[in-house]
Amino acid sequence: MDFYRKALEIRDKITAHRRFFHKNAEIGLEMPIACGYILQKLDEYGIKGEKCGHGITAVIGKGGPVILLRADMDALPMKEESGEKFACENGAAHTCGHDLHAAMLLGAAEMLAENADRLKGRVKLMFQPAEETLQGCRDMLENGVLEAPAAEAALAFHVAAGKIPVGTVLYNSGGVMMSSADSFRIEVKGKGGHGAYPHLTIDPIGICNKIYSAFETAAAKETAPERVCTITVGSFHGGDAPNIIPDFAAMEGMVRTDDRQLQIKLVKRIADLAEAYAKVYGGTAKVTFYKGVPPLVCDKKLTDEFAGYLQEDGFSQLDLREGIKASASEDFALIAEKLPSAFMYLSAGFEDERGEFTAHNPKVRFNEDVLPVGAACLAHCAVRWLEKRGQ
Repeated sequence: MDFYRKALEIRDKITAHRRFFHKNAEIGLEMPIACGYILQKLDEYGIKGEKCGHGITAVIGKGGPVILLRADMDALPMKEESGEKFACENGAAHTCGHDLHAAMLLGAAEMLAENADRLKGRVKLMFQPAEETLQGCRDMLENGVLEAPAAEAALAFHVAAGKIPVGTVLYNSGGVMMSSADSFRIEVKGKGGHGAYPHLTIDPIGICNKIYSAFETAAAKETAPERVCTITVGSFHGGDAPNIIPDFAAMEGMVRTDDRQLQIKLVKRIADLAEAYAKVYGGTAKVTFYKGVPPLVCDKKLTDEFAGYLQEDGFSQLDLREGIKASASEDFALIAEKLPSAFMYLSAGFEDERGEFTAHNPKVRFNEDVLPVGAACLAHCAVRWLEKRGQ
């Protein structure tokens, strides 16, 4: 089947999916609006969807090998400033493009359902919440998303905003594609008092500042130049008045790297530095790490196989570029640890002023021309993978 031609025929439906998710953006694990919408649409396509943890899963086809197609669907806690007519107004915003991912998978599901009797196996759908908080994939794994039926391979796409034209496919089959991610919270306890008498206090804000500076030094001086190492503090809170030194201050951040052993080392180093600097200045530090994700490494053979499918008839408009590496993180890495997996970027950019902003910017805009491309790529890759193994 010419999936791209069919995807163009249902483009308006896929676009409507995207705009619904976008306007009704939700964050975190609890996504009742998106889940309800997905279950409704799957039912319309004759597909039985069901809850899996806080996400949705479904199976198309019967018997044979099983491939998993995954789309995340959560937004970010920020105000949208895109200017789109369907912009979200509830304080959340789809500034990473997950609304497009969910819409593309729904489009692929509709096309695959129409061809269910001709599939050489089964396609398992995974609509995942909470990728931004690195909770959603683990939640669905713990609830058996890779089981009953057991998936043998997995594929996911991510859209990319900016000025790269639609039709560009970015992938990596030769090494680490995306970094690990571990989030942390550091709570520093000092001794409050009058701002005019700092010698009678233990300043937790000052201690946090020293810890922050130590992180910058560790990232720059304790990591080999060829390795990715990013330590970001994105939240810093302490005190309520300008003339009072508080008892307590807290900072939250994230550490990323492209090396599994370095990831383990940095987690320990952050805790050691925080506790040591707090002690030097008379305070105490409590360091809490939340469950992170490893670097994303795609299966070379599988990724090259999918890249080959995207050069077949019907996809001549695609420009495939191998070797991408990004400092950002992706909890799809948890799936890639368990079974052969491929992760690719689809450009959703504009070559004019609409492409000025990239992901996680409140003004970012995504080109909806990518929607039929993504839906077709998902469906085609799944069918070709099944055909190869179901012969």
